Amino acid sequence: MPTFGNLLGKRVEVCYRAGDVHMTITGNLALDTGKRIHLEERFSQGGRSKTLRIEVPYGSIVRIREVPAPAQLEAVS
Repeated sequence: MPTFGNLLGKRVEVCYRAGDVHMTITGNLALDTGKRIHLEERFSQGGRSKTLRIEVPYGSIVRIREVPAPAQLEAVS
């Protein structure tokens, strides 16, 4: 099973299985335990800062790839 330590701290898009459904989530790769990865996304809602944390087991990962950070996306447009 591959590890994703080389992507730590980078913005990634993860496609994973949740039962019979494939789902995609984008966030910063915060942790790779060797059995699962932890993604983190920070945002503001109602003037308050919030953090969303998602844990995805290795066995559920279909693909993972690095994507540009949001500021880089705006610069390209």
